Amino acid sequence: MTAQPLSFASLGSGSRGNATLVKKGATCILVDCGFSLAQLKKRLARLGLGIEALTAILVSHEHGDHLRGVGVLARQTGIPVWMTPGTAAAPDIARIPGLRLLNCHQPLEIDEILVQPFPVPHDAREPCQFLLGDGCRRFGILTDCGRETRHITALLDGCDALMIECNHDVGLLAASAYPPAVRQRIAGGFGHLSNDQAAKLLEGLDLSRLQHLVTAHLSEHNNSSALVRQSLATALDCPPGWIAIACQEAGLAWREII
Repeated sequence: MTAQPLSFASLGSGSRGNATLVKKGATCILVDCGFSLAQLKKRLARLGLGIEALTAILVSHEHGDHLRGVGVLARQTGIPVWMTPGTAAAPDIARIPGLRLLNCHQPLEIDEILVQPFPVPHDAREPCQFLLGDGCRRFGILTDCGRETRHITALLDGCDALMIECNHDVGLLAASAYPPAVRQRIAGGFGHLSNDQAAKLLEGLDLSRLQHLVTAHLSEHNNSSALVRQSLATALDCPPGWIAIACQEAGLAWREII
């Protein structure tokens, strides 16, 4: 099952849309789709793919920046869509064809890729994130998460590649023009990870196998690539340039896990 490489890429990450690709052989899974169909096709083309290459869609939760394009994509392609029962109970989800329910605590196999969903604290109905692999290599995705949990760290321990949320800098968020309620939501236990929280989480993981570290879901107003790299490079004692950024417009080109 490991003859073909396991690869991943980002079509874009941020408050205006998120989508991640994980590929092995002929299997290509789209994790979330917060972009219009036109934008999705354009971003896939940058990575050398068309929508016909997609095998399945995994949905982490029902917020628009992760779900917006799922319905139209599923209706056009007929590919299966996986999400939790809580997410499926959100308005308009019933109109998505090919809907299949997943259990946050049970793995599933989609052709050549093994998927382990796991629950995360976020202000959605039943949010989850994903660990994807091929039985030898593992790629962990953690965004839209308000705080670290022991279950999260246990699953992400020893990953070969990680995509982790660095949504905001604490100081920039506190001084921002956002209303107090919005600032409180973002910084709260069901909001988004800050740079400092992401660094602390990484410090507690076994990173001995780590080949790629990608940061994602950066706030356009309350963060910067420089601040992210500074926080994480200090925590991990690595060169700042080694830390990749999945940005809103350009996403991230293919990365291969060997």
